[in-house]
Amino acid sequence: MFKDWLKKDDKSKFRDIPDGLWVKCPQCSQIIYSKDWNENFKVCIKCGYHDQLTAYERIDLLVDYGTFKELDKNITPLDILGFVDTKPYLQRLKEAQESTGLKDAIITGEGEINGIPVYIMVMDFRFIGGSMGSVVGEKVVRIIERAISNRKPVVSVIASGGARMQEGLFSLYQMAKTSAAVGRLDKERIPYITILTHPSTAGVLASFGSLGDIIIAEPGALIGFTGPRVIEQTIKQKLPEGFQRSEFLLEHGMVDMVVERKRLKNVTYLILSHLWRKVW
Repeated sequence: MFKDWLKKDDKSKFRDIPDGLWVKCPQCSQIIYSKDWNENFKVCIKCGYHDQLTAYERIDLLVDYGTFKELDKNITPLDILGFVDTKPYLQRLKEAQESTGLKDAIITGEGEINGIPVYIMVMDFRFIGGSMGSVVGEKVVRIIERAISNRKPVVSVIASGGARMQEGLFSLYQMAKTSAAVGRLDKERIPYITILTHPSTAGVLASFGSLGDIIIAEPGALIGFTGPRVIEQTIKQKLPEGFQRSEFLLEHGMVDMVVERKRLKNVTYLILSHLWRKVW
């Protein structure tokens, strides 16, 4: 009876509320007007929780408007091993590409940060957990090679669950490949800044993600090679409060600074402007 009444009168009794008008903070459950949420770069106005951004949102946040040029856009992954878990790897790739509009888990390109020319590489967690396969490794190396050739600093933004298991050893090779490329960048004395966001873990953190001249972390980001639950199960001990979070790593010397998202661009610029003078 009630259902019948609701069907007849719902248009007059209830005001339509557009989908996506409100956002609930994943950490404190504060209800926030979506316009305010987006204008605050997806940071909770109550508890300061930093939600994930897409790669292009990161680029909009860090790079001067109109200066970004994407590079190596059309490099696509292959199913080298014919890998199947709960579904074929090719199907996972297709679904990730369709849902994100990306070819793989990283966007690379060149642009300016407050007028300083940089090469930038930004990972996107939406694409199979921001995992690193052969395409990610190749694009990282190519952008570093350009930086060496053109004498420009490099900024990387990490958001990754680690190496992509569907590519087996081919994904693990990328750890050595990208680390060696950063080593060449260091020999050329070209600045490399890494920004660790939530989450920054496993093979990506253990390679080019942790080799920056300056390592910046966003507040509250999970940063570590293996998750705390696995570590606790292995060592049979309770881990300290806040273990593997940005603030804990800063206290223990694993990152250089923790910077709120709204300050990231200006802080990155200040670091680059100092290191740039050192280079030139």
